[in-house]
Amino acid sequence: MRIMLVTDAWDPQVNGVVRTMKRVIEETEAMGHVWEIVHPGQGFRTMPLPTYPEIKLALFARHRIEERFHEFEPDAIHIATEGTLGMAGRAMCLTVKHPFSTAYHTRFPEYVAARLPIPVSAGYSFVRWFHKYSGKVMVPTPSMVEELKAQRFINLVAWSRGVDTTMFNPDKRIPEGAEDDPFKGLARPIFLNVGRVAVEKNIEAFAELDLPGTKVIIGDGPQREELEKRYEDVVFLGAKFGEELATYYACADVFVFPSLTDTFGLVVLEAMASGTPVAAYEATGPRDVIPGSNAGTITPIGGDLAAGAKACLDLDRETCRKYAEGYSWRACAEAFIENLQPLPAPARKRFWQKIRLRRRKKPQIPGL
Repeated sequence: MRIMLVTDAWDPQVNGVVRTMKRVIEETEAMGHVWEIVHPGQGFRTMPLPTYPEIKLALFARHRIEERFHEFEPDAIHIATEGTLGMAGRAMCLTVKHPFSTAYHTRFPEYVAARLPIPVSAGYSFVRWFHKYSGKVMVPTPSMVEELKAQRFINLVAWSRGVDTTMFNPDKRIPEGAEDDPFKGLARPIFLNVGRVAVEKNIEAFAELDLPGTKVIIGDGPQREELEKRYEDVVFLGAKFGEELATYYACADVFVFPSLTDTFGLVVLEAMASGTPVAAYEATGPRDVIPGSNAGTITPIGGDLAAGAKACLDLDRETCRKYAEGYSWRACAEAFIENLQPLPAPARKRFWQKIRLRRRKKPQIPGL
């Protein structure tokens, strides 16, 4: 299948959307599928997202997306994000009457409300409009499906996530105090958080916990400088990647996930795959993954997350690993393909015949 992906989130951004789609692309290419990826770093005119300059919004993209669409002739179109590129791709699909699928990776209304004076209700009105004509809206967890149903979304389907159990592995754990122990010199136990250092991640809740040992935050983002000044007892290590990040996961004693806005939280599975138990609030994502796993603790929102984090110290690290092994990127990729909305083969042939004929008949303006 030829798949066109339209996404506002791509390199150099580091987030769940980018990591999920890159792994899905890798897995599906191994199955024989072919991709055309449209993202902001391809020469589009861009502007920084207000309050979050790391994210670039592509402007005046509709014509370029249509050109790519006609050149690639996709069987299916997936729109991953609700940004300016996503809106341009959606408009094109509706104009040419090509079906498409979308994904709800991010609590967009809550993220916007945390940064700008825009009510959450207005945000939901926008995302409900955005996804209205999607053949399938892929949502990370069953509980998120139910939340969006309550917001009057339609065509919802649960689409879980996976974890790289080769990269994230307990074998990378280094004995405490060893020369290459990444936490050497820090008081134990190590309570770790990994992710974007931004207001929507509720990192202050972690930084303020009364815990023994040391609290460590790995990641970068617009709030890092402010939080480093406010919480001098927290160790900020900046962004880490690949094998280095996997070693930090494996060498930590507990992973603490205070976010209330993530729709899944890939870092939860990465910690578990590394053998590190997870303490989280009972928010969407963790409440679908942790209960019954014996690989972490769930705390009611507003409850004592510190108690949950300390309880994780008694959990078996091998159990964490075994539980994470049940989440496969291959299964995630297969479900993605099943949820796409391609035109049936006969209709697809007629569709592209009409498109080519229409383009040949379109009058050409001299000099353009």
